[in-house]
Amino acid sequence: MARLPQAFIDQVLDRTDIVDVVDRRVKLKKAGKNYSACCPFHQEKTPSFSVNPDKQFYYCFGCGAGGNALGFIMEYERRDFREAIEVLARSAGIEMPPEEADNAPQVDNQKPLYESMERATKLYEGFLRQHKDRKSVVDYLKRRGLSGEIARDFRLGFAPEGWDNLMQTLADEESIEHALTVGLLIENDKGRKYDRFRDRVIFPIVNQRGKVIAMGGRVLGDGKPKYLNSPETPLFSKSHELYGLHHIRKFSKNLNRIVVVEGYMDVIALAQFGIHYAVATLGTSVGKPHLETLFRRVEQVVFCFDGDEAGRKAAFRGMEAALPMMEDGRQVKFLFLPEGEDPDTVVRNKGAQHLEHLFDTAAPLETFLFEQMGLGIDLATMDGKARLSKLVAPYLNQIPDGVFKTLLFKSLAERTDMDVDSLRRLREVPEKPESTAPDFHEESDGTPPHFEDDYDRFAEGFQDTGAHADSSTLLPPDSEFSDNVIMRALGLIALHPPAALLVADEILPANSDRTANLLRDVVALVQETPDMSTAALLGYWTNTEEGEALSAAAAKEVIDTEQEISEHLVALLNKLSRDRRVALLRTRAHELKSVTYTELNNEQKRELVSLTTEIRQLSGRD
Repeated sequence: MARLPQAFIDQVLDRTDIVDVVDRRVKLKKAGKNYSACCPFHQEKTPSFSVNPDKQFYYCFGCGAGGNALGFIMEYERRDFREAIEVLARSAGIEMPPEEADNAPQVDNQKPLYESMERATKLYEGFLRQHKDRKSVVDYLKRRGLSGEIARDFRLGFAPEGWDNLMQTLADEESIEHALTVGLLIENDKGRKYDRFRDRVIFPIVNQRGKVIAMGGRVLGDGKPKYLNSPETPLFSKSHELYGLHHIRKFSKNLNRIVVVEGYMDVIALAQFGIHYAVATLGTSVGKPHLETLFRRVEQVVFCFDGDEAGRKAAFRGMEAALPMMEDGRQVKFLFLPEGEDPDTVVRNKGAQHLEHLFDTAAPLETFLFEQMGLGIDLATMDGKARLSKLVAPYLNQIPDGVFKTLLFKSLAERTDMDVDSLRRLREVPEKPESTAPDFHEESDGTPPHFEDDYDRFAEGFQDTGAHADSSTLLPPDSEFSDNVIMRALGLIALHPPAALLVADEILPANSDRTANLLRDVVALVQETPDMSTAALLGYWTNTEEGEALSAAAAKEVIDTEQEISEHLVALLNKLSRDRRVALLRTRAHELKSVTYTELNNEQKRELVSLTTEIRQLSGRD
C-alpha cells in the first residue's frame, strides 16, 4: 500500500493553524492565551474543550480527546488519514504529491532544510558579533535605536560583502542543494552558485513553531533592492506568514490588539519601546490568511501605514480582505502617519505612549470605507448618491450578518436617502452555502429510556446477541478509568507541584498500575517538600522512564496559571473518583450480563437497570 511522503505531511502541518481548523467547525472563544468551546466529541453545557495556538494542540478536559490539527479532522469529520491530510492541504494551498511505496524508506526531507536555515542564521548572528566589517551594521542598528538585547531577541545578523561567505561553510553538494532549495543560494544560467544575501542586515523570519523559514535583508549602502526577501520555498509562503508573530506570542496573555506595519524595523523598534504587538507582511499585501491568523488572537487589528498613495492602496486592500471577517465584536482601524514618518521614527521621537494614543484614536473601518469610496462623489446630487450606493453596498454585503452590518447599511441609507432593503439588493458576492459538517453534539444512540419495571423494553438490548451481548451502547468504554486521566493529572502537577497536595490517598484503586503508582509517588514526594518547583520535580526522576512520562505529560498541557491548574486538577480528581465508582459498577453489571437475560430474576433485572442508570449518570450520558 502506498503512503504520503513524510516531508509533505510536515509541510502541511507547518502551514496549518489548529485554531483556524477547529474554529471553522466549532466556534471558539478566546480564553486567556488559549481558545475554548463546548467539546464536539461529547455533550456538555460548560466548555471544557481547549485549543492552544502556541503548542498547536487541542484537549478536552471532560472526555480526554486531544491531538493536533490532523487528528482533529480525522475525529471530527470521520475521515481516514489520507482524507484528513487532503482537507488540510487544500486549506493551506498545497498540492497533493504522488504517493510513495509502502516499503520506501522514511525520509524527513524538511528536516535538513530547517537545519540549513538554522545554520545560516547562526552564521549571520556570528558575523554581527565578530566579523571585521561589522562596524557599519552595528552603527546602523544603533542609529535606529536598537539595543543588543532586542537584536538578540529577533536574532538579527549580518551578511558581509562577498559572493561566497555562506558557500564557504557548506561542506558538500547535499548541503549546497539544501541551501539552494531554501533560497539562501542562487544559481545563475551558467551554473555558478553564490550567496543571495550580501552586505545586508539580516532579519530571520520565524514561523509559528519558532523555526527559521526564510530571511529578509536590508542593504547597508545604496544597492537595490533596499529590502530583499527569500523566495517562496517548501518552508516559506509569504501569503501565510507575518514577521513578528512568533515574538508576539511571548506577550500574548492580555493582548487586545495587533498593529500591522510596513517593515521589519518598525516591528523591532516598537518592541524596543515595549510595544510587543506589531507584525509586518513579507513582500505582499495583507490577505485573508494573514487576517485569519490575527483575528484568532485579538479582536482589534490596526493598519498603520504611510499616508501616501501607496500606503492608502495597501490599506484599502487590507480592508477588502477584512470585510468578510468582520463579525460582531471585531474591529479594524486605520492610522496614516504624516509624510516622512513611520512607526519607527514616531516611537523614537515621541515615545510609546504617544504612538499608542494614535492607535487608540485611529479611524475605524467604516470611516475609512466611506471616505475612500466617496472621493470625488458629490452627495448633494442624486447621481452622486446613486454612485455611492452602487460602490459601497456590494462591499457591505460581504460582511457577515449581524449588528455591525446592519448599522453600516443604516449609515449608507442615511447618506444616500435610500432604504436599507434596496441597498441590500445591490449584491455582487453570492451567498456562501451553509456548512455540511456533522453535528457531533447529538447523541448517536439516543437518550436511554427510563425502564423502571418494564423488563421487556430493557431486554431489547440483548435480543440478537445472547448471553454475552456487547453493551457498548449502554455502558461507557472500559478505558474511562485509564492512564489518560492520571497522565493529565501528572501533567498539571508537573507544571505546579503544590497542586499535588489536593490528591487524596484513597483516590486511586488498591491495585494501581504503573501510571497510578507514579502519581502516588509524586504526591508523596511533594508532601515531603510542599514548595517543590517543576524543575526539582522533573529532576528527581531524571533519566528514568517516569521522568520522561512526567515531561511528556507537562508538555501536553495547555494551562499555565496556578489557579487554573488547581481547578482543573480538582475536576480530574473528581473524574477519577467517578471512574472508580463506574469501574466497580461495570464489574457487577458484566457479572449479571454473563447470564442470559431471561434467566435473571426480577431483583437481578432491577439491579441491572439500576446499575446501568447510575453508570450513565456518572458518565454524563444522561
